[in-house]
Amino acid sequence: MVALSTQAISGAPVTASAARPPAFHALAKPTGAICNLDCAYCFFLAKEQLYPGSKFRMADDVLEAYIGQLIAGHSADHVTIAWQGGEPTLMGLDFFRHAMAVAERHRRPGMRFEHTIQTNGTLLNDEWCAFFKEHGFLVGISIDGPAELHDRYRYDKGGKPTFDKVMRGLRLLQNHSIDFNVLTTVNSANADHPLEVYRFLRDEVGSDWMQFIPVVERINADGRALLQEGDTVSERSVGAEQFGRFLTAIFDEWVRRDVGRVFVQTFEAAARSWLGLSPRMCVFDKTCGLGPALEHNGDLYTCDHFVEPKYKLGNIKDTPMIELVASAPMRAFGQAKRDALPRYCRECPVLFACNGECPKNRFISAPDGEPGLNYLCAGYKQFFTHIDRPMQLIAGLLRRGRPATEVMEILAREDADLARRIAATGRNQPCPCGSGRKLKHCHSSPRR
Repeated sequence: MVALSTQAISGAPVTASAARPPAFHALAKPTGAICNLDCAYCFFLAKEQLYPGSKFRMADDVLEAYIGQLIAGHSADHVTIAWQGGEPTLMGLDFFRHAMAVAERHRRPGMRFEHTIQTNGTLLNDEWCAFFKEHGFLVGISIDGPAELHDRYRYDKGGKPTFDKVMRGLRLLQNHSIDFNVLTTVNSANADHPLEVYRFLRDEVGSDWMQFIPVVERINADGRALLQEGDTVSERSVGAEQFGRFLTAIFDEWVRRDVGRVFVQTFEAAARSWLGLSPRMCVFDKTCGLGPALEHNGDLYTCDHFVEPKYKLGNIKDTPMIELVASAPMRAFGQAKRDALPRYCRECPVLFACNGECPKNRFISAPDGEPGLNYLCAGYKQFFTHIDRPMQLIAGLLRRGRPATEVMEILAREDADLARRIAATGRNQPCPCGSGRKLKHCHSSPRR
């Protein structure tokens, strides 16, 4: 790893502009919203209603248009061909074998493909794994923690738990030495168990690359989950400060023992922000608009979280994908992320790291009453404030050409020194950590 990972400080950031971008990242959904699971919090299952009567299978002409136009739309030599869902493995292996042949037919000299797929892992077998290995796939596995936490909301169409099937698929990937990462949704069931989740993923799953995605499910007065509507959230949703505590607890363990060994996407993005670089994580970028979502029938939407009629850019069978990505509606969508920030955000000391997070979550009002504040604001503000000093240490190390891993040694010395000062402090005296609270209400004295 370089810095926190090889992605941390390498490469120039890609930003949206009036010109055609040199690269973009499309998420293709060959089965649309169709999935073999019925996860309670899944925002995408309802998208089936957009296409009544559809068979929800990407046809060959759409497949050809997607891959051909994706490659043609890149002036850069690196192209990511990404598959998501629903559950993309429902398409079957023959579909993906054909996709590989199409990609090779359109490949330009010197062009490098990165094949990725996000799956729940329940349908994987040795044949799938041999295919992934042959074509160098990076496989994302969705898992929410140990069984009792994962199965709280992730069950199949019959309401049965899915943990064992997911773990079976994950072990197959490991047995075939396939690169994988894990995607964990943070919801009301697992958010109060951050270290249990993190240690399970690190120690039992054996993952060194993790994404933590907050579940924010908006509902209306009748309690039905809606698409980008309503100003309240379901009971499955993570609380703002709850999410902040979740990230903070994991960060505190990670920064003291796992830097350079475990990659956590949010921490990586933060390190880049403290270095003055683009976070390269769309929710924390100043603008968006380079991550469209492609439906099974060729409809292209501004974003995976905005697959709704008013955010439809067009159909790639009618208009080349690059023209839709570079279109005025797409640019306006991307720039609105920055331009629509309330004053409360613009004056926030951690704006440089947060940038208002994802627009889909901006549905509450700021303390001064201005609309457009992110539902997760309190949690992110807590988290980014908490990590400021360790991140300054990491950024300082990297600027001096030192490995980020040295932050663990620095913090170990500081923790030992604090422990000595706590041991010499009375319970009713101010805590030496500088919190302003008495020791008995802050760090517990080792003498107790």
